[in-house]
Amino acid sequence: MNAETEALLELDDEDKELIRAIFYEIIVPKLDKLHARLGTLNCDFAGKQFRNWSIGFRSKGSGYDVVSFEYDENSRGIDLDL
Repeated sequence: MNAETEALLELDDEDKELIRAIFYEIIVPKLDKLHARLGTLNCDFAGKQFRNWSIGFRSKGSGYDVVSFEYDENSRGIDLDL
């Protein structure tokens, strides 16, 4: 594996913070409407460059915690606007 490929398999702290910010702003209200408690979502909501990443979350009190970021070439987004 070359350095460029390895870089694609890692998110830096700035990328994680961007994804978290968008998750809390845009996705959490949708999760609330769906009464979600635990799950994994594709990160394409944060931009095409994150389409191979997934974010793991769980409910905590009246909010949500981000618990993981995982790379998955086969990950696909879903529409939460049901």
